[in-house]
Amino acid sequence: MPKTKGQGIVYGLLMSYAMAIGMEIYNIAVKMGFPLNPGGLSTMTNAVFPAALLEASYMGLFVFLFSNLWGNRFGAAFAARVTNPERDNPYFCILMRQAGTVAVMCPTMSLVASILFNVLLAKQPVTQLPAIWVGTVLKNFPMAFFWNMFAAAPFCRWLFPKLFPAKTPAPESAMAQKA
Repeated sequence: MPKTKGQGIVYGLLMSYAMAIGMEIYNIAVKMGFPLNPGGLSTMTNAVFPAALLEASYMGLFVFLFSNLWGNRFGAAFAARVTNPERDNPYFCILMRQAGTVAVMCPTMSLVASILFNVLLAKQPVTQLPAIWVGTVLKNFPMAFFWNMFAAAPFCRWLFPKLFPAKTPAPESAMAQKA
């Protein structure tokens, strides 16, 4: 995984946009009423993707910002409280860090979305923000949790080493020939 600050930024952007794209596809599909159709989200059409990609283009920046400000730290702190890397399976430790991060980032991003889409753009009264925010968290948390656990994070853990292959040390015989 990331070994340098630059690699950490790339990995953070990958994760931020992987989460933003998945969540925006879900939220646009909900906004378009697909869950209300017989067959639910299975009736979704390609019309969802352009709007979702547009919203993900800027929501991914919010995810990146807030995950770096507090989401990743709280996720790591949660994992440190509930796991012991010396005793526990490393994959379990990773999952607990992801769960802790989602537990912080979903309410954070739900607040951002509530303010942006409901209060600012839809002109809902700011006095309704607490109810809008709670409703948004309730709608988004299951999707954010499962999208992170089973799609976004595994995809980023698969892609990252392909972007930054581990450098293998040169054999000693090749080094001796250069000398």
